[in-house]
Amino acid sequence: MQDWKARIAVDPEVLVGKPVIKGTRISVELILDRLADGWTQEQIIESYPRVTREDILAAIAFAAEVFREEEYVAIAKAGA
Repeated sequence: MQDWKARIAVDPEVLVGKPVIKGTRISVELILDRLADGWTQEQIIESYPRVTREDILAAIAFAAEVFREEEYVAIAKAGA
């Protein structure tokens, strides 16, 4: 499993505290949105040159850990 802590930062002064790729204003949310839209890792890297493959994997690992720590899943959203 990817160790996301070396690549993801949360700072209230950057993007209102959203998790971002360290040293950028590129959010984990943006990376996940692009993947959900069907973008490949290569397309993300081409469009956002400061993002690496390892950054993308860290964003996915971060999201996976957030879901593991949640006590519930938003069933209404999942069923929509």
